[in-house]
Amino acid sequence: MRVIITENYEEMSKRAAKIIAEQIKRKPNSVLGLATGSTPLGTYKELIRMHREEGLDFSKVVTFNLDEYYGLAPTHPQSYHYFMFENLFNHININPRNVHIPDGLAKDIKAFCENYEEEIRRAGGIDLQLLGIGRDGHIAFNEPGSPLMGRTTIIALAEETIKDNARFFKSEAEVPRLAITMGCGTIMEARKIILLANGEGKADAIAATVEGPITSQITASILQMHPNAIIIVDEAAAMKLRRKDYYRHVNRLLEEQGL
Repeated sequence: MRVIITENYEEMSKRAAKIIAEQIKRKPNSVLGLATGSTPLGTYKELIRMHREEGLDFSKVVTFNLDEYYGLAPTHPQSYHYFMFENLFNHININPRNVHIPDGLAKDIKAFCENYEEEIRRAGGIDLQLLGIGRDGHIAFNEPGSPLMGRTTIIALAEETIKDNARFFKSEAEVPRLAITMGCGTIMEARKIILLANGEGKADAIAATVEGPITSQITASILQMHPNAIIIVDEAAAMKLRRKDYYRHVNRLLEEQGL
């Protein structure tokens, strides 16, 4: 696990976008796993800039989103389908047929989840997965207690997640109580993973993820087992890491070697 500590949110976003852009340039038909929420917005903004100003080409890129609220139509302003098109897909030259987002209105949830897994396999697996993290240490919607090697499934949202996400809705009562999410096992099969976090509110979760025990109570902690996971955080999110100086030392040495 490589930990990169950046000065602020903007630098964090640009570092992540650069890694994603390098992946696309190296493999134009890359399969990307994408996240929603406020954290990746800066990364998406930078990718859009790279597309418009530097010609970053998304025409062959395939995407799979991590999750979707169950019960929301794709046209709902708070659905993750709507979020992705508003904040990224409408502004780049991606083929809509290459976009995959869980169906919040799926009638046969079990069959849909099995098919989503099969679509990822048919695409050749995820090359690079982008993640955010919840204040309780969850990734995607794998709430505390979720199986660490689980697959795409429907899950009940924790009360803390509902309260955190209420800011995007008119009231907490409108926040869906269920979601379809990639499981931790699905996420761990990605060839490379980037996890982003910013702000003091994520400091405890980052400390537990990077330096705590691997536990289903902090589902992001499973990333300690991944051979190519990069944690990019700003100073505020890194404030409770005990080994910050070591992580900075490692990055200086790697960057001197162009890595």
